[in-house]
Amino acid sequence: MDATTVILIAAGSAATAALVTGLLVHRRLHRKVSFMLDALEDGESAFRYRESKWLGGRFNRTLNRLHGIFDAEVKALREQDAHYGKMLDSIRTGILVYDCTERGEGNVIYANAAATQMLGLPSISHLRQLSTVSPELMEAFRNVSTNKEVRATFNNERSKVTISLAATESTIGGRPVRIVAFNDITGEIAHNEEISWNKLIRVLTHEIMNTVTPIASLSDTLSKDLTTAQVNEVEPDAEELKRGLETISTSSKGLIKFVDTYRNLTRVAAPVKKAFYVRELVDRVRVLTADKVAENGARFIYEEKSDDILIYADAGQISQIMVNLVKNAVQAGATVVRIEASIDWSEKVVVRISNNGAPIPEEAADQIFVPFYTTKSDGSGIGLSLSRQIMRLHNGSIVLERSDEKMTTFVMEFR
Repeated sequence: MDATTVILIAAGSAATAALVTGLLVHRRLHRKVSFMLDALEDGESAFRYRESKWLGGRFNRTLNRLHGIFDAEVKALREQDAHYGKMLDSIRTGILVYDCTERGEGNVIYANAAATQMLGLPSISHLRQLSTVSPELMEAFRNVSTNKEVRATFNNERSKVTISLAATESTIGGRPVRIVAFNDITGEIAHNEEISWNKLIRVLTHEIMNTVTPIASLSDTLSKDLTTAQVNEVEPDAEELKRGLETISTSSKGLIKFVDTYRNLTRVAAPVKKAFYVRELVDRVRVLTADKVAENGARFIYEEKSDDILIYADAGQISQIMVNLVKNAVQAGATVVRIEASIDWSEKVVVRISNNGAPIPEEAADQIFVPFYTTKSDGSGIGLSLSRQIMRLHNGSIVLERSDEKMTTFVMEFR
């Protein structure tokens, strides 16, 4: 065997040895990386590679550095979570997050301190626990959806509580969740009720006193006239007595009518609901108000901004509201009455009834829905208050959106 052959064999052996060694080293390094990834994925971080080894020491330092960066990021995220948790625990709004997946539906992922305190529970892990407080409460949390406010009333150890709930959808770790924010509005409702009662009492007192005071005064005058006639032994003035009794009779009938109107206001029939197109309802209103509109030379315009708008309601009661608004507009001198219907982004049906008549006085705008409040000399003051009551029975609302020299607009919403 010559020298060249020996050199070639030696070179081949060295190359083979180098290749085998490289493969072994690569395999070992691959195992280290796989081990580290598996450990981090399982949440295990209590490991570190030796950096003093001659073979692979530099690679171990790189892995340890990556491990350190990962640990620092995890620590920062945990500190951030703790910080946000403290922030959420310090607010007065209850926050509850629950799982919406089929397997884990109803599992509570997070509830802040205000949530457990408001619900009267030491902790909550599933929505089923809310049924021990109130079945209505559990249903409210299950049914609340994005951009739709829901209210629920329940009794805690101290008193009756009413909360307002709103929700938004999100994902955590790839699973859908619902985030529910809720507030105790018991005090707000009580305050609003007190204001409403005060307004109503003022109106009732005003109306009753306006009727009773003249009756009392006139009857007292007639009584004195009769006494004087008896003392002087003369015939009382029959004509004056007749006029006085007629005035008392008229005033008494007016008071009876007022009380009867109030009784009707408190006895609104439960709506008989069915599905129908808004277009059909507006056509009905157009027919019912045609004479009044034509008599005042006004135009009735309807615009549908969404196709085939359906609502589920009592057609008779809703048309009563619209007829009242159209007649009010014509009485205010409107030359154009416009009704617009649409479906908004939250799937609510919105009906706007506008007119270009005289605006509602600014000082009256906050009072127009108060029973018996009216700016008309011959008005009963129950039209708009009755309209609001009907809309509430439909789980809807009616508000005065604007009233100025250009336009007056009422908005009806059907959820």
